[in-house]
Amino acid sequence: MTFRYDINGLRAIAVIAVVLFHFNPLWVPGGFAGVDVFFVISGFLMTGIIFKGLENNSFSLFKFYVARANRIIPAMAVLCLAMLVFGWFYLSPVDYPRLGKDVASSLGFLSNFFYAREFGYFEQGIHEKWLLHTWSLSVEWQFYIIFPIALLILKTFFSQLQLKRLLVLGTILLFGFSVFATAEWPRSAYYLLPTRAWEMMFGGIAYFYPLLLKDSQKKYVEWMGIALIISSYALISSSTPWPGHLALLPVLGAYLIIIANNRNSIFTNNPPFQWLGKWSYSIYLWHWPIVVFGHYVEVDHWWVYGIPLSILFGYLSYTFIERYQWQPLQEWKSVGLVKPLWMAMLIAGTASFVYLTEGVKGHYPPAVVTASDEQLNKNPHRCMIGQADKTESLKQCYIGNKDNIKALVIGDSHADSVTTALTSELDLKAEGAVTFIRANCPFVINAKDNRNSDICYEENFSRLEQAKNYAGTPIIIISRWTAYIYGQSDPKRIRNGDNRASMYFGEEKYMAEAQLLQEFSKNLTTTLCSLPKTSPKFIMQPVPEMGTNVPATMTKALLFGEENIDLSIEDDLYFARNSNIRRIISDAATTCKAVVLDPSEILCQKGRCIADINGRPIYFDGDHLNEFGNKLLTPLFNKYF
Repeated sequence: MTFRYDINGLRAIAVIAVVLFHFNPLWVPGGFAGVDVFFVISGFLMTGIIFKGLENNSFSLFKFYVARANRIIPAMAVLCLAMLVFGWFYLSPVDYPRLGKDVASSLGFLSNFFYAREFGYFEQGIHEKWLLHTWSLSVEWQFYIIFPIALLILKTFFSQLQLKRLLVLGTILLFGFSVFATAEWPRSAYYLLPTRAWEMMFGGIAYFYPLLLKDSQKKYVEWMGIALIISSYALISSSTPWPGHLALLPVLGAYLIIIANNRNSIFTNNPPFQWLGKWSYSIYLWHWPIVVFGHYVEVDHWWVYGIPLSILFGYLSYTFIERYQWQPLQEWKSVGLVKPLWMAMLIAGTASFVYLTEGVKGHYPPAVVTASDEQLNKNPHRCMIGQADKTESLKQCYIGNKDNIKALVIGDSHADSVTTALTSELDLKAEGAVTFIRANCPFVINAKDNRNSDICYEENFSRLEQAKNYAGTPIIIISRWTAYIYGQSDPKRIRNGDNRASMYFGEEKYMAEAQLLQEFSKNLTTTLCSLPKTSPKFIMQPVPEMGTNVPATMTKALLFGEENIDLSIEDDLYFARNSNIRRIISDAATTCKAVVLDPSEILCQKGRCIADINGRPIYFDGDHLNEFGNKLLTPLFNKYF
């Protein structure tokens, strides 16, 4: 196939959008659609390679696979090796094994399956995944494996004309399935081949049905394509269901640019876009780990350094790795001589060893292991339901002897993290506790979660009814109260007046702070006073929040050579942030004759709220106490149990 300068420039249009989106989504809110453009290009080129071979009876499945391996694997293998070396020195015993798993799945071209199971592409936590972007390479490789085999099989039953028509029909059907699946299974739809294949097949249609356009017509068709792509970058965003029907915008745009075949375009055939187009694969490979590195070391305005570094590493990778000419092989018996496969297997094997040995844990200093281990939240009695789990409306969880219940614990994930401070003082063979715990669901009547309002609302009425079955049993209520009024914790910012809280207590979803506090006070008092009068009632004030992931931050600091890390906060920050909530809890407790448990009496001493003791974190993130930390609160419960 003659070198297509327009397609090379189209690669630049795609990679620029992806890079800008990942460094700052506000610049190009729909920049992730650049991946869809890449898919169309791949489909066009692969269809051309396969069908030219089929027409000439010279197509070799082995040579096709080897060519793809030589093209894709070496640059990615070098990146993965570099990540493993970096991780050896600078990733924690928790993060390094995860990197090992991601490297192995990426080089096995299965990473899209793993990411589809773990979290959505736009969810929090993606900047902890150094190789998240390899999902698209896995999709492409899976297409490369299946597509030529399918065509070879169909060729024995259908003519070339019929094959073309089948491709069009298949594209339409898979597009319809993609729209349906995006609505029903959004996470899987984003990552997996069945909902992405139509985009590559659309590229095949561009190959099968080229348009013979005059030079004067080509530029208008190209302009339409560019307009569609740019509009997709500007009009869609991470909140858009993807790849739903709006994915037609970038896909159709790429299709129009390809069929226009405008070799003299000022948009695609200009020196900067030609350079970026040639380096686009390697730029794509390197840019995301560079983005993650900026988040990891917390550099402000990282894009100033990260974007030039992405281009530089892309250029070097293209020049010294991509352009290397591998030995041409002709037959399946030569498969053992495909050196890129050996590269992939060797590095994937090393990565698997890293994963199975917990990051070769013995190579870390003891202080690093001590700090890092606290991220794992080793709660032996974890009884919490996930915030979005609709399969269970209420979960009654017993700890110890369920025939002799000494305490009833109700609340959200903070209750889950503190429960064993209470149960550690029970003789669990003879005594027990029962919990009703759901993430992001405080025990306040009429509390609704803006993201999933009905679950928490209904759950709390069920909790109240269940509490009546334990009349006479002490009831302890624990929640991350302040976060539901003022949002996520940042001890340096007290977000007074923020009317977009995550919970609301009435008909209106968003209320001013004063009204929100008033409703919270009224509903908390109603909740406490509705509990059985024969049950001793306890309610805990908010646990101090550090505003940073304590074990992760400590581990990172130690790995980078820092010592004597102090992540504690001034207690004034804690009391200022929680002043309104603490007052409301105290007033409600007085009205309903409940006892207030105050963790700040133990965790905040000498003007500081502590984050660790002698280098061992007491939190497993920034606000949940770990098993070591929650035991500090045991004296708080010993007064009454």
